[in-house]
Amino acid sequence: MLAVPVGTGWSATIEVYYGPDDAPLNRLTTLYRQATRYLYVAVYGLTSPRAVEAMVAAKKRGVDVRLITDLKRIEDVKQRTALHTLQLAGIPILVNAHDGLMHLKQVVIDDEVNVSGSMNHTTSGNRYNDERLDVITDHAITAKAREKFLAMWNDRTRYREWK
Repeated sequence: MLAVPVGTGWSATIEVYYGPDDAPLNRLTTLYRQATRYLYVAVYGLTSPRAVEAMVAAKKRGVDVRLITDLKRIEDVKQRTALHTLQLAGIPILVNAHDGLMHLKQVVIDDEVNVSGSMNHTTSGNRYNDERLDVITDHAITAKAREKFLAMWNDRTRYREWK
């Protein structure tokens, strides 16, 4: 892990995690558990039971949890299982109508932290793959990430509810 301040006069901090060495999913699930207001996740692959468990726990704490994922990816049995679990917990899920183009891997938490990088939220992404996960702590950058997520969430020409 590497923490980098982002220039003079900036308050942002960036933590950089590389998989598999830094087990980036460990940091991600810790952030899920710290969410108090909202947790917005846009990711191609979400199969990690620990990530699903942390999202469900956040929902049970009253956190507004939402997920956008890839339509094609739900053909994977592990992905469908994860989505069913999230759906049973009352977490709304959208899939892209423009199949196969969901490359964004972003988490936005409470207007203060956002996460991006190459890592899907999977066990392989944590233990085996060469991945990168950047954790950015900054209100302005995170507010912009929230705005992008919500624009995607409200775009019913590109995203639809998963049932």
